[in-house]
Amino acid sequence: MQVAQEIEQSFAGLKLGSPQVHLNLAFFPLIDEGNELPDYLLLDDALERNLARVTEVSADGRVPELAFENDSTDRILLVDGDELVGAKQNRVLNLSVLVGSRQKIVIPVSCVEQGRWSYHSRDFRSARRSLFAKARAKKMRQVTESLRVNQDRRSNQSQVWADVADKAAFYRVDSDTLAMADVYEESAPRLSGYAAAFRAEAGQRGAVIAVDGKPIGIELFDSAAAFARYLHKLVPSYALDAIETETGKAVAPSAADVRRFLEAMQAAATERFPALGEGEDIRLTGDGVSGGALAANGRIVHLAGFAMA
Repeated sequence: MQVAQEIEQSFAGLKLGSPQVHLNLAFFPLIDEGNELPDYLLLDDALERNLARVTEVSADGRVPELAFENDSTDRILLVDGDELVGAKQNRVLNLSVLVGSRQKIVIPVSCVEQGRWSYHSRDFRSARRSLFAKARAKKMRQVTESLRVNQDRRSNQSQVWADVADKAAFYRVDSDTLAMADVYEESAPRLSGYAAAFRAEAGQRGAVIAVDGKPIGIELFDSAAAFARYLHKLVPSYALDAIETETGKAVAPSAADVRRFLEAMQAAATERFPALGEGEDIRLTGDGVSGGALAANGRIVHLAGFAMA
């Protein structure tokens, strides 16, 4: 295993901005003033414009897989953790996938609704949400191990269900199907203050995210426009965890702590696997960190990583 050149290049031009802080949640902007517009559509935009379809793979369906069809002339980026709702049960993406124009592929997913296996609709729609960060970090490491051992992209489905159940219990959400969607909807009033506190800055391609003064995650795109479009999902996914330990005081880590986290991500060993769509899946394993990146056309399109206990 070695460090990927694309990851080094993706981090090379970044500057660490001043943190945005709301209570115990902090976002440190990663700024690149020279970045360009994305050459793909994000999943939400494609679905809203009826340029793509997501369905069960068959009438009977399979929990860890969905069918994705790109009907557009553009490539479409599906981001790790994106939630899709409808059909026989709600799912989240297991990793980021770049789907070429007019392509049909099967995408790897995890279920975030334990008590339903019946059609609510034929097509899925975007929930405009992402899997909350703690569960996403675990899933990321599970998918890396699945790629390494079995050459597939599966999570530990039982663990994902357990994580959703624990979150529902903490928030005292009574959900008939133990759906993550119900947790987010019931928690919306508490999440609204966090959502209003963060904004994308000019040239911001990503962020290091901290909870309780500790850097715990990074999200990085190849385009500031893509990051700005995705931020509305990213903030609640961390806030849902941050609320569990919130004390009413503003807390942020030092810039030195954030730089050490970035250094650990950059130094992480990498393994490469052919992507399901375009490019390559790059999985990162380092000193206290785990991550995944999608590389295409010689650059990192999307990277996400987490601090691991």
